[in-house]
Amino acid sequence: MSPVTRHPTLSHWGAYTALVQDGRLVACEPFPHDPAPSSLIHAMPAMVHSPLRVRRPAVREGWLRNRDTSGRGSDRYVEISWERALRLVHEELQRVRAQYGPHGVFGGSYGWASAGRVHSAITQTHRFLHAGGGCVEQAGNYSWGAAQFLLPHVIGTYKPLTGRVTDWNSVSRHTELLVAFGGMPLRNAQMVAGGAGAHTTEHWLRRTAERGARFVIVSPTRGDVPPWLDADWIPIRPNTDAAMMIAMAHTLLAESRHDETFLHTHCTGYAAYAAYLRGDHDGQPKDADWAQAICGVPAATIRALARTAAGCRTLINCTWSLQRAHRGEQPYWASIALAAMLGQIGLPGGGFSFGTGSINSASNPRPDVAGPDMPELRNPAPRAIPVARIADMLLAPGAEYQFNGRTGIYPDVRLVYWAGGNPFHHHQDLNRLARAWRKPETIVVHESWWTPTAKRADIVLPATTTLERRDIGGSTRDRYVFAMHQALPPQGESRNDFDIYRELAAMGGFEATFTEGRDEMAWIRHVYASMAERWRKGPIAMPEPPSFDQFWQQGYLELPRTERDFILFEDFRQDPAAHPLQTPSGRIELYSEKVAGFGYEDCPPHPCWLPPAEWLGAPAARQWPLHLITSQPADRLHSQLDPAPQSRRHKIRDREPVRINPDDAAGRGIKDGMLVRVFNARGACLAGAVLDIGVSPGVLVMSTGAWFDPGEAVERHGNPNVLTLDIGTSQLSQGTSALSALVDVEPWTGPVPDMRAYESPVVSRGEDPRGEIWAGEAPMDGA
Repeated sequence: MSPVTRHPTLSHWGAYTALVQDGRLVACEPFPHDPAPSSLIHAMPAMVHSPLRVRRPAVREGWLRNRDTSGRGSDRYVEISWERALRLVHEELQRVRAQYGPHGVFGGSYGWASAGRVHSAITQTHRFLHAGGGCVEQAGNYSWGAAQFLLPHVIGTYKPLTGRVTDWNSVSRHTELLVAFGGMPLRNAQMVAGGAGAHTTEHWLRRTAERGARFVIVSPTRGDVPPWLDADWIPIRPNTDAAMMIAMAHTLLAESRHDETFLHTHCTGYAAYAAYLRGDHDGQPKDADWAQAICGVPAATIRALARTAAGCRTLINCTWSLQRAHRGEQPYWASIALAAMLGQIGLPGGGFSFGTGSINSASNPRPDVAGPDMPELRNPAPRAIPVARIADMLLAPGAEYQFNGRTGIYPDVRLVYWAGGNPFHHHQDLNRLARAWRKPETIVVHESWWTPTAKRADIVLPATTTLERRDIGGSTRDRYVFAMHQALPPQGESRNDFDIYRELAAMGGFEATFTEGRDEMAWIRHVYASMAERWRKGPIAMPEPPSFDQFWQQGYLELPRTERDFILFEDFRQDPAAHPLQTPSGRIELYSEKVAGFGYEDCPPHPCWLPPAEWLGAPAARQWPLHLITSQPADRLHSQLDPAPQSRRHKIRDREPVRINPDDAAGRGIKDGMLVRVFNARGACLAGAVLDIGVSPGVLVMSTGAWFDPGEAVERHGNPNVLTLDIGTSQLSQGTSALSALVDVEPWTGPVPDMRAYESPVVSRGEDPRGEIWAGEAPMDGA
């Protein structure tokens, strides 16, 4: 047996050292400077050597025979050589571009594919497709897409969504009351796009609490806050946070507890918002009694919280999840308006923040300098659809849609090229997506495992994992940059995305444009050098980073600790004329003339309460009386790592758990550990019941990410996105409405169907279903 070798690397759930022996990953050791490493790193040995790995290029039989699209998800696959596979992909790209132009190709790369920046799947995919003539892309993201397009109208930027909010140094010293709408779940704080060197959220929460801050969590579930935080829990009906915030603002106004001076010097549109709060136009004051009927929070609780917030240094935080709902723009706008009325925006430990607790890096003290970044190429035929509207695009080419003040037309996409991500995890109403997925003529996927998306592709190209290539990684909110050494040879015949695209670019005659004359290691060096140069030219003085060779040998680079607290909008508060916001008025827009000009009834020009299409106060709740909340799991990242032992040990009879209040369970004859059917008009899935008094009555909680496993009558594994609503949050942002979903649940009394999510499709080697596939090509070894 050979000695163990050690290789530094990085994942979205943390940095670690890969221990390799005899060509196999045998263990993972956490980065020694990480105070709270995620246990998810220990899933890597099982995943990298999983029998679910895509070993060789494979093509779906129905597509090979006659370009049939109906068998996606059920067909067998034929393994072919790389030469043949690349030729098929090249020919399809050439054909579609010749017949339909660049907008016949969709560059669908979305997801947390790689912490490494050079091998970022979305960057490599776009570089390749842009170099080859262009493609249709996606605008925004599923995580915070509604807020991404709203906030520039209100505060002139969406950067606070990315973690650049008042930092923990300031919060821990100055915040007296932290009101967290949507909670602060530590399971989310395991992750950050680009990788985490140090998991710090728990440390900062404890430090803030020890210094006397009071935490109030407003959420339908107590599980959205760590129990040791001793937070006050205010249960609320899902999707009604905006109504509670508006009622708190009304209390401040009615009792003259608002900061009139700040509202007039730093905001615009306050008079219109105050008129809405008073009910000047509709006769309905938006007071706490009004809100109680909507959100289920006692009026006395709402008023008391508003009074307390006005009497101390208060920070209002919203999780990303609040805006992933129908009318999801409203709680974010309402939270800014509430913070403005409190008059503490720009003060130490006060104001508003977004995403603190949603990812590890939010509020992290860190010098405001660039992290490593791989440049994209310009799209020569730019066109993008809102990210969450992919099913609409495929089902209705040529249809018009509204998006952020403009009219778009869905392109007629004939070829989907997907590398990185799993739309059959993160999209909504997966049965509808499956119907839409049959529309394109060809779907090409790069994938390491036989995921639900890979099983619905026509051509599947095996991609390496992070451990099978070299890279450089780091997040713009983490203080470390990492050298990612190759720990293992490529498994099977897998190749990295860069090499796949390089060969395809050579076939298309644009290799030099795609590679810019660099191979993998040259790109890593270039990214490091570009980062170092931005540090030298940045707004703050940074120490000279080590040479690349020193960095690569050490395995990581640590940024210096920042000495000065970062306070969101501090300069703006001190002098709004000298430091205006990038809004039309230069101020916080409580009423937006620009949004008013769009004329969208589903997104008025000031914060307001708009009932979602599905919530517990909707007429549909008479038929579907439970509100389904879909959350980030604690034992995987979205659908990544789902087949690993860490994820599977928390399932119930191999099904995803669903948490239910004991009273709701008793009324339906549901017992703890029982298999149940969760259902609505869009679909049904199996799940394992977990009785939980920390879940509000009328609410179900399921984690996302169970690999999609549709059966004839029910999804067999517990993927809740067969139940979620696939409509835009509003015409303004067209974000995902995943958290607006009404359902019911009942015991499963039928036979338990076999779960097939973790089965590879049937793959044949050397077979020829049409008699022509192997023409001019020798059979593979062993055929």
